[in-house]
Amino acid sequence: MKTLDLVLPDTRYPIHIGQQLLGKVELITPHLKQARVAIVTNTTVAALYLEPLLRSLEQAGISCLPVVLPDGEDFKTWDTLNQIFDALLSHRCERSTTLIALGGGVIGDMTGFAAACYQRGVPFIQIPTTLLAQVDSSVGGKTAINHPQGKNMIGAFYQPQAVIADMDLLDTLPERELSAGLAEIIKYGLLGDEQFLGWLEQNMSALRKRNKQALAYAVEHSCKMKADIVAQDEKEQGMRALLNLGHTFGHAIEAGLGFGTWLHGEAVGAGMLLAAEASRQLGWLDHAQVARVEAVLLQAGLPTIAPALGTARWIELMGHDKKVEGGEIRFVLLQSLGHAVVAKLPAAILEQTLNSRFVGSTP
Repeated sequence: MKTLDLVLPDTRYPIHIGQQLLGKVELITPHLKQARVAIVTNTTVAALYLEPLLRSLEQAGISCLPVVLPDGEDFKTWDTLNQIFDALLSHRCERSTTLIALGGGVIGDMTGFAAACYQRGVPFIQIPTTLLAQVDSSVGGKTAINHPQGKNMIGAFYQPQAVIADMDLLDTLPERELSAGLAEIIKYGLLGDEQFLGWLEQNMSALRKRNKQALAYAVEHSCKMKADIVAQDEKEQGMRALLNLGHTFGHAIEAGLGFGTWLHGEAVGAGMLLAAEASRQLGWLDHAQVARVEAVLLQAGLPTIAPALGTARWIELMGHDKKVEGGEIRFVLLQSLGHAVVAKLPAAILEQTLNSRFVGSTP
């Protein structure tokens, strides 16, 4: 096991990365204010991992309240969030009761948001069960639910007490979900570490075959990059926005097709390629560099053709993005591979990008 520390002005917490971590209650108990937890998960993950976690905690004398939610991005809503509050209130959970998020990004985001809101703030711990959640959404304290007009538009910055990333939990991850997680890992190479991008190109086959050593290295490197950025800009007032590479386009895809139609990582992958193409049209990248981005996405099993939403619809959806400032959409673009910046796109270049070969003819 390796442990990273995310250090912020008001708090710090460990990110544990390794194998056979689910049953290690000693990673959880130091962060509990009382011998009681509520485990929030979904129907899919509960069938696989809820019982082992319950058994370990209960053997350690911890009382557990399971809260099992429906599975899917389309359930990342107020109604589902209220199911968490209903369970906590019905069982008289207190301010010192810790919530444990056992699941992917949707569960992590909703559990964190519930923790931020319940009795004005209770502790929570992240146990991410997808690659995407391990390298991205579980780290950094962004919590939210979706709104029909935009993804993650209602939420809070609220840090966990600990993150426990167990590589063994990826054994049951569907191939499509694995590829979605690889998109977020590729993102770190594109936005700030071309050497890591090269490592990914050389090791993509091992990652897709779920080689534990390769996965652990990719997760550790990604978490370290994110932790370093979050430590400098917790509330996304500056450089943390770079972590949204591909997300302005990607969120539009998710909202335009209906949440859950494309996985978040799939939409981000296609969005990163559109960001690379827009960067090329600005003169920052050349054709060969855009082709390299396309190739590594294909290696990861990700889509490289975005759905044709129509230019007006694309722009409408992106207008709801959290990076809109003064009514203008800001994009994370690539001045070079490994160097991202936040910039505005001239309308003509945005339209050319949305009419490029990387956008399909039908949704």
